[in-house]
Amino acid sequence: MASLAPKQSMLVEWSSRKVLGNSDYTIYMVASWAVTLGGMEDGKILGPEELRGVSYFSTFLMDHSSGMLYLGARDAILAVDTNKLNQQPQMIVWDVPEEKRRSCMDKGKTQADCNNYIRLLEFVSDGRLYVCGTYAFDPQCAFLDLSSFTLEKTEGGGVKMETGRGTFPFEPSQPYTAIMADGILYTAATKNFLGTHFSISRATGAAEERIRTEDSINWLNDPKFVSSAFIQRSPENNPTGDDDKIYFFFTEVANEYDLHTEVKVPRVARVCKSDVGGMRTLQRRWTTFLKAKLVCEDRPSGQRYNNLTDVFTTEYTPGDPSSTHFYGLFSQWEPEVSAVCVFSLSDISNVMAGPYKERKETCHSWLNPEPVPIPRPGQCLNAALKAAGFDSSQNLPDKVLVFARNHPLMAQRVTAAPLLVRKGVTYTKLAVTLTDNGQEQKRALMHLGTTRGELHRVAIANGNTTLLQEIPLFSSQEPVNNILLYQDWALVGSPMSLARVQAKGCSLYPSCEVCARARGLGCVWSTMEGACRATTAEPPPGDIIDEAMQMCDIGEGRCTPKTRELRVLVGLRLLLLCIQLSPRPCSWEYPPHTHARQHGSDLEVTVMEDSLGIYVCTCQEGGPGIRNPTFCRRAAYQLTLQATSVPPTGGTATAKGRSRHILAIYILVFCGGLVLGALLHYFLCHRRGIGHQEQNKPDNSLLSETGKELSGSSTTHNAIHSNPSNGHESSLNVYCITSYT
Repeated sequence: MASLAPKQSMLVEWSSRKVLGNSDYTIYMVASWAVTLGGMEDGKILGPEELRGVSYFSTFLMDHSSGMLYLGARDAILAVDTNKLNQQPQMIVWDVPEEKRRSCMDKGKTQADCNNYIRLLEFVSDGRLYVCGTYAFDPQCAFLDLSSFTLEKTEGGGVKMETGRGTFPFEPSQPYTAIMADGILYTAATKNFLGTHFSISRATGAAEERIRTEDSINWLNDPKFVSSAFIQRSPENNPTGDDDKIYFFFTEVANEYDLHTEVKVPRVARVCKSDVGGMRTLQRRWTTFLKAKLVCEDRPSGQRYNNLTDVFTTEYTPGDPSSTHFYGLFSQWEPEVSAVCVFSLSDISNVMAGPYKERKETCHSWLNPEPVPIPRPGQCLNAALKAAGFDSSQNLPDKVLVFARNHPLMAQRVTAAPLLVRKGVTYTKLAVTLTDNGQEQKRALMHLGTTRGELHRVAIANGNTTLLQEIPLFSSQEPVNNILLYQDWALVGSPMSLARVQAKGCSLYPSCEVCARARGLGCVWSTMEGACRATTAEPPPGDIIDEAMQMCDIGEGRCTPKTRELRVLVGLRLLLLCIQLSPRPCSWEYPPHTHARQHGSDLEVTVMEDSLGIYVCTCQEGGPGIRNPTFCRRAAYQLTLQATSVPPTGGTATAKGRSRHILAIYILVFCGGLVLGALLHYFLCHRRGIGHQEQNKPDNSLLSETGKELSGSSTTHNAIHSNPSNGHESSLNVYCITSYT
């Protein structure tokens, strides 16, 4: 078990690429100053050894009353006591019989796919867990007794299973989401072996109430399901008697556009808990299924983010479901860009109560349909409908159900401006901690997992977005696939590991500089205690973060960074980083005649003698709804020549002279290679002659030693590229990559 220690470092990464047919090398230097890491003294990481060799974790379920965390993995289910991480977790093995595995592989699936990947863990009301796995492309579900931590068995001693076909994915990698609502499971998944048909369904409960979506591309068109949420209203804050609702978030191919190429858009869909389908029309189908487009767009720049990857649901006012907000994590389809937008439940409800979208086949255009029948199609049952005699969805008139079947899409869109835009990073998971009384969204701490096994913390305060910490948790090949908040902890998971890190409080920030960046969250640095403490004092007007940083005696503020000196060589290609969290653009100032190209907010520079000097990155900033952005200097560099590049006699060596030196070195290396090759050839021929002389003496020692040497070579190679300190990334990474282009 590894403990997370505070760490502050400057990261400098070097890599080289040889160009075929050319004798020179292109050197890429990436210089970035890692945000201070800290507040992690109590953090713990469990790797494969501590997790009993189990891997491919895909789902988390927390028992908040006991602190027990249940993990679904490949062929196993684990129970980890988060209060006693030193204690070995409990484990249940639920694998696939060999005959079943062979049958799966005979159908064209790989050996890795033909395991049982546990992707669903949900509590049921009688002290059991409902668990489902892919079971070699034949999804099965079972019940787990928590008191004995065993799967229910049949009389013959095998696991008592029921089919998950139609409600649970066949394939381990297929997008899938599920939510338990009052003991009934609602799922969104593929429903066939090939993964070409999709449904949102009520998966458990009475057989006659197990309903699903219509088989129509107008309802679901190649969706990638992301998340789901159950919004339950108590009688005291539900004066209209409106039914509880289940929301599903996904990305699908839009068919409302007359385009030759597929356009994928994010959606939110809604069904009602009391919906049992229609009597004649929409039998065993949802009568309340409605969906709307989600738009995460920065209007001043016109940039829109369409690939929804995760959604975190939270109540701004605890105990008030009407204050629910959904934080959506978006990415772009190709470049590494991530964005976060927040959508309110009230905005979604208003769109669902608005006009419908309809396509007229005669003119192939989408229009707002008229007239809309009464009662309104797609609405949930409420006190008014029940008073009018519609106490069940099966009592609705056929004209209402026909309209609902043909008009699942709403005309209006649910729009929001991004709170955060980060280039050069792909975020995978999101969790949000509200740091005030929950009345507003002004103070929030976002925990973001990356594809490289890192946890980033970003503060949202007073319309400003500030990067606080970048914490390497796992190896760069382990993407974060789960973040769960429990008490003051964030439980972060990857396919191979589990980490527990602190998630609340100003003690997260161990230095004055990082504490100053968290000033908008109500933190202030105590010089006497040498620690970051919470404060209720109102900050002064102006840039409170910049003011707080100036008090740390670090010589820089949020918008007044220090100038970092980089010692370089002529001919190098550098990527100068400029971390920007706003969707607004960044611009660079640099010496004239410099060969430079901007990549997002970063700048690629080819170092020549004319390139030496000062490089400054200035970014536009502004929160959602702010039309007049402010300008903030985000990075400053000074490029100077390395002392080793200057000849002893003084002056600066020219690139031409250096090329001649490099060419001479290559010639010497080539000649040396010829001599070495001749000696090696002679040695091999000599050994071959000895072998012929001793052909009547069989000896396997040479083969054995060769095998050992190859094995050792492989081990050495892996050791060179592995991360030190229990898999954590080093503060100084050196890469030598050769590619042929």
